[in-house]
Amino acid sequence: MKKLLLHISLFFSLIGFSQNEQLAQYYYDKGDFEKAKISYEELLQSVPQNYQYFIRTIDCYQQLKQFEVAEKAIQTRLNKYKQSSLLVELGYNFKIQQQDEKAQKYFEQALAKIKSNPNEVYGIANSFEKKVLLDYALQAYKTAVQLQPNFNFNYQMGLLYGQLGNTDMMISTFLDEAFVHQESTILIQNQFSRFMTDEGDAGFSANLRKALITRTQKNQDVYWNQFLSWFYTQQKEFGKAFIQEKAIYKRNPESLNAIINLAQLAIDEKDDTTATTILEFVLENTSEIELLVQANTYLMQVKIDTTSEKDWPNLETELSALISKYGISPFTLSLQLMQAHFLTFNLKKPEAGKTIVRAALELQLDEYEMAKAKMELADILLYEAKFNQALLYYSQIENDLKNDAVAHEASLKAAKTSYFKTDLEWALKQFKELKSASTQLIANDALEYFLLINDNTVADSTQVALKSFAKADYLEYQNRNQEAIQAFQAILKQYKGQEIEAVTLLRLGKLYEKIGEFSLALPQYQNIIEQHSDGIYVDEALYFSAELYKNQLQLPDKAKPLYEKIIFNHQDSIYFVEARRKFRELRGDSNL
Repeated sequence: MKKLLLHISLFFSLIGFSQNEQLAQYYYDKGDFEKAKISYEELLQSVPQNYQYFIRTIDCYQQLKQFEVAEKAIQTRLNKYKQSSLLVELGYNFKIQQQDEKAQKYFEQALAKIKSNPNEVYGIANSFEKKVLLDYALQAYKTAVQLQPNFNFNYQMGLLYGQLGNTDMMISTFLDEAFVHQESTILIQNQFSRFMTDEGDAGFSANLRKALITRTQKNQDVYWNQFLSWFYTQQKEFGKAFIQEKAIYKRNPESLNAIINLAQLAIDEKDDTTATTILEFVLENTSEIELLVQANTYLMQVKIDTTSEKDWPNLETELSALISKYGISPFTLSLQLMQAHFLTFNLKKPEAGKTIVRAALELQLDEYEMAKAKMELADILLYEAKFNQALLYYSQIENDLKNDAVAHEASLKAAKTSYFKTDLEWALKQFKELKSASTQLIANDALEYFLLINDNTVADSTQVALKSFAKADYLEYQNRNQEAIQAFQAILKQYKGQEIEAVTLLRLGKLYEKIGEFSLALPQYQNIIEQHSDGIYVDEALYFSAELYKNQLQLPDKAKPLYEKIIFNHQDSIYFVEARRKFRELRGDSNL
């Protein structure tokens, strides 16, 4: 019974202690430092050795300008526990009083501790970093490494160089670390990516490229070709990345997977010429059935995306020939599903498409292959306006692959199905849930539709215009482009000046682009820019216009100011990073 009572007593003590800690944290986060100070003092009295409680107490003193109290507390703890990092705290207490000479004295004492015992570097350097005393933190690491060459603080030092703006030393230090400890490559590449995008340093990419090229030339290790390929891929210079990948393959011709992946990235970025070159290289250099099928699938996708309607029958013949050549098996599933999709959405033969998919479903497929086949069948049923049957298959995928990216894709398509059949209330609920999907593309797509339905429902509770818009969207889904154009034009005429107008102009612009009528697409975007400049679609209108001028119409001087408007007026746009990169490219910046 005594043991039971002791356990109960300890249990409630722990609960009370935890609640006190939460209360102290609450006051601290709220900025009520007087109450936070009292709470942390009580906690520190209960657990005197807790360093975190002590630091928070000192911080509260400093926030309340009780510097003498803070100094006395730090000195007392330093005398008792002999923690060298407390010298940094003492120095910092003087620094925030602008007593720099006294502060420097204690900082130098902390560095001297490292000279006496290099192991002190961990606590001291960490304290300097927390106080954003970056030069001292860097000096701490350098001092320790000089005394103990076995210590490795390259990653920490690389970060500090970057924070201090010394990007040349950051690049050199990080590359040294990456080569010696190649397991840290991805971590270091992530840091480089941040500087190549978020930091907006126009010279950083140029310096990194120069450093990588120099190392590739001086050191014949294939690692540097791989790193340079990564760099060019980040810059979306897929042709240059391919040169590096070919060099890697010639020295180690065991796998073409990296080259295949590069082709997929080029396709995703609409660099069809480079993608075709890469895929043709793969076909020339492999006899593996899986790679041959994969490369041919990607190559056929490029052809479908870029071939005019009059040549579609030739593509059907080519697809049939490939399937005949490699046979009907799980290995050729991607080609089979591509053929089914092409027959349905391009040649308007959904029955033939369904026949192919249903035959594929009879093969010995794994759960992901089965999901892909069911997804294609659902897409075809949706094309035929068999909404409930399509929803059934999308639901099966969701249940079979719970929380997987493929399941999220099926959920998005199910939401779009509800939207196409104008069950807008249910669609809105589904899109709302998918806004937080782990896959960014799905989350962005869901957000777009959520805003579309929500904003236009607020503007028109009857949803008449929105339902007409959804039906026009469905025509586009079916690849009935001219009918969709007519439907969107009718909406513009009937609901001119209403909430639905801006997004209708955007849809029309993309449709005109889809059929190659670029000169008709531009006025739609221009209308948004001029008449709906305060709306949520103006950044897209600017970006799409710039892309047309740059890529299709070959008028870079007209594209540049449009990219520039995104940079200065729409920093929160998903097109901001790309707009900045392309603006610099047109401006002729050396880093590109």
